[in-house]
Amino acid sequence: MHATGGQDDEDGPRRPWTVLAVALAAQILVVLDISVVNTALPTIGHALDIDGGNLQWLVTAYVMMSGGGLLLGGRISDLLSRRGVFLTGLTLFTAASILSGFAGSTGELIAARAVQGLSAALLTPSALSLITTTYAGAQRRAALALWGAVGSLGVAAGVLLGGAVTTWTSWQFIFWINGPIGVIALIVGTRTIAKEQVARPQLTDLDLPGASAVIGGLVALTYALGATATHGWWSAHTVFAMAVSAVLLVAFLTIERRADKPLFPPHVWKLKALVSGTAVMLGITGLLVGSVFLTSIFVQTVLGYSALKTGVAFLPFALAITAGTILARHLLAHAAPRVVAGVGLLITAGAAVLLSIAGPDAGYAVDLLPGLIIMGVGVGMVFVPVSVTSMAGIPASHAGVASGFLMTGHEVGAALGVAVLSAVASTAGSLATADGAADAFSRGFTCAAAIAAVVAAYALWRMPAQRVTGAIGHMHQ
Repeated sequence: MHATGGQDDEDGPRRPWTVLAVALAAQILVVLDISVVNTALPTIGHALDIDGGNLQWLVTAYVMMSGGGLLLGGRISDLLSRRGVFLTGLTLFTAASILSGFAGSTGELIAARAVQGLSAALLTPSALSLITTTYAGAQRRAALALWGAVGSLGVAAGVLLGGAVTTWTSWQFIFWINGPIGVIALIVGTRTIAKEQVARPQLTDLDLPGASAVIGGLVALTYALGATATHGWWSAHTVFAMAVSAVLLVAFLTIERRADKPLFPPHVWKLKALVSGTAVMLGITGLLVGSVFLTSIFVQTVLGYSALKTGVAFLPFALAITAGTILARHLLAHAAPRVVAGVGLLITAGAAVLLSIAGPDAGYAVDLLPGLIIMGVGVGMVFVPVSVTSMAGIPASHAGVASGFLMTGHEVGAALGVAVLSAVASTAGSLATADGAADAFSRGFTCAAAIAAVVAAYALWRMPAQRVTGAIGHMHQ
């Protein structure tokens, strides 16, 4: 895929920013809800009597359903009115958020979070495709940079918001707060997003067999990894879930090769920038969300912080991510995207090593804060080049499926990040006790450092080598 030419380079008529504002507001809700429960986990666990090994499902139930359904959501966005799909997804997401707050048991809350995830699978690709088809040239690149910043900053900000809301009100309000925001976004979106005339698709155009296979495969994989903390890596339970995941994912690839109208067109695999960007998106989001999960548990269980104090403890991390995104925007004018992303990932790896040293007698200012700030800068440096380059040159007719593919990396990365780092961490100790959480924290971040180094090598090898001129400008060889 070439980064130059076409819609990506031609500015065209300047569009108002209202569509971007509505799309970003919706995506902020989606991203916040990945991490907003982290600071409330101990409170929710106590209220609903959830043991430490099952707390992660409040995070993974959401992201695994969102990640599994994004390809189908992207396909629906391409076939139907993007406006209609966006508003439908926003309505369902808002309703599911309200229901989450009324959950009275573990099963009810996990089910409501899963519905939230499926709603996000409609909302996210339609929002991103609205941006890529509404704006062109400099406006489009600036909008995509902001989209990337939201993807990283929203995760960190969710921890702060969750801590404040849980302390000042109750854990239910971390979900109920989405209600008024969602309603306002719906009203504004209904009035500002232009209506489209689209041909009525056939049911076969959706490739439901392929969608069912990929959703089932990703859900089974995430479940298998998450269950290792309870059942062990080589238990019959885990091995069976892994086998089911492998069968379903292989079935998905087989269905896609034979389908007349595949969910994911085979030629998309030839779009190097999109494929490499999605892989890096998966890796960095997994590291970010997994790290937030482990750190939230550590500061509350080991350091004894309240939910509010935990949220405030993540404020420097959020500010560092913002600094990293700003730094990346400027660096892209002088260095290739692969270099900016690779350096960011190496910084993230170094920060993970620093955090892994923290022990049961650790202090926040000395042992955690430096690592969190360094990691924040590194993470912020990765999201911008990935978001800007991945969608370059994608035609409007494939904007939905391309958006779905990219954001599948984001959501699946979030699910796998929590599942993998939690599973590895749990081999050293229980996340529910102070001594166990300290040992688990150390092992989890040692694993995170290794993953970051591998993803850095991949980014330097596969991401675009073209340099971006200007703040977020044209791409040149």
